[in-house]
Amino acid sequence: MKIFLLLLIITSTQVIFAQQSYYDDVDITLTGQNLYFELQNKIDIDNNTFNYGDMRDAFLVTDEDPNNNNNVLLIYGYNDNDSNCTTDRTRDKVAFGGNNCEYNREHVFAKSLANPDMGSVSNSTTGIGADPHNLRSSDVQSNNNRGSKKFGSGSGNAGDVGSGNWYPGDEWKGDVARMMMYMYTRYGDRCLPSLVGVGSTQGSTEMLQMFIQWNVDDPVSIYEDQRNPYTESNYGNRNPFIDNPYLATVIWGGPQAEDRWGILSTTDNEFANVLIYPNPASETLWVENTTSFVPKNYVLYDISGRRIIQKNINSSRTSLDVSNLSSGLYILELTSKNKKIIKKITVQ
Repeated sequence: MKIFLLLLIITSTQVIFAQQSYYDDVDITLTGQNLYFELQNKIDIDNNTFNYGDMRDAFLVTDEDPNNNNNVLLIYGYNDNDSNCTTDRTRDKVAFGGNNCEYNREHVFAKSLANPDMGSVSNSTTGIGADPHNLRSSDVQSNNNRGSKKFGSGSGNAGDVGSGNWYPGDEWKGDVARMMMYMYTRYGDRCLPSLVGVGSTQGSTEMLQMFIQWNVDDPVSIYEDQRNPYTESNYGNRNPFIDNPYLATVIWGGPQAEDRWGILSTTDNEFANVLIYPNPASETLWVENTTSFVPKNYVLYDISGRRIIQKNINSSRTSLDVSNLSSGLYILELTSKNKKIIKKITVQ
């Protein structure tokens, strides 16, 4: 915890400038479950006025095609030129309905997979079944093809994978991951990632490694960015993992996602005289002091603040064996008698 407090001091100007004002009352120096609960408290709103029927008009803004304001983008879609409307990536905004070649509302965290499930929905439904962060425009048949299948690893276009699972497509997997992160943060165990996806969890957390990786592999798009302002104004909250995918790294660990707020950026001005190389490292990391600052010991922490390695330093050049560490971001704390230096380290 003390590490991240120091880092906030170092980076406060950049962080405050870059992050949305919505998060001004959120303590982003927290890590792991503490940050999870902090964000949960922020986004856990009581809105019984926004209903499932409202999504028809909301889609005209949240799902608008950035390249053609007459169209909406269709989740899982990938081809507008194959004469098969099921695979369409875009659709005319007026073509909303339940017939072939029309689009409707897809619950990306399928209603029946929640525990307890979300129940049936009608235009007057409010609450979890009408949460706009979990609803996307989808071709009617494509929506039916996905049904309530769990998400599974794959590549290329959307479709069935594995033993009855569904791959959302290369363009949509990051969107899906950040939506599932929101749903788990907002609704807790009712929307556990393992209820909607398959695969191993990330370390000791409940987040799936697959969603963590998708969040890294498929960065936030302009299309995703246009959703949060509307939902904040008309629904009352935002999806934090769209605003900054790196929050997922801070909470659950794993490979480092895009840090859109510069949470761990440093100017390194006063630290330039301590050499740490190579960085990123895969086997051995070297620490070398070149001035009067002589560190006496170091501690390596993972992104959740857990102490991984601690060692005394007896020379001007010392080595750290990182070959057994998982890939991702770590924090190196170097301490002398009256000074402390903090560095961010990437293990690959």
